[in-house]
Amino acid sequence: MSETERITIRIPSDKVEALEVLVREGKYPTISDAIRAAIDSFVDSNFTPDHIERVTVELPKGNVVELECLVKDGDSVSIDDAIRNAVREYTRKRLRVMEEMH
Repeated sequence: MSETERITIRIPSDKVEALEVLVREGKYPTISDAIRAAIDSFVDSNFTPDHIERVTVELPKGNVVELECLVKDGDSVSIDDAIRNAVREYTRKRLRVMEEMH
């Protein structure tokens, strides 16, 4: 794990309550993990390399559960990774089909 630093921030109580709900629902093990995930997402969206375009996709809960299973089974390291792999595979297949048509 990379070196970490401790910082202190103030968060409005309604945001803390929302974070506690995420933890209670099992989406994150701790509030700190939820905040780290949010910071990772913020940094990724603001520092994406120029050759990559970020796309946001909203998925039905059933698809998210399937993606979570892929992560738990070790097929992907994260839900984002599973989605990237699926998009890559889909793109490769479509390109092959288009090449065959020409």
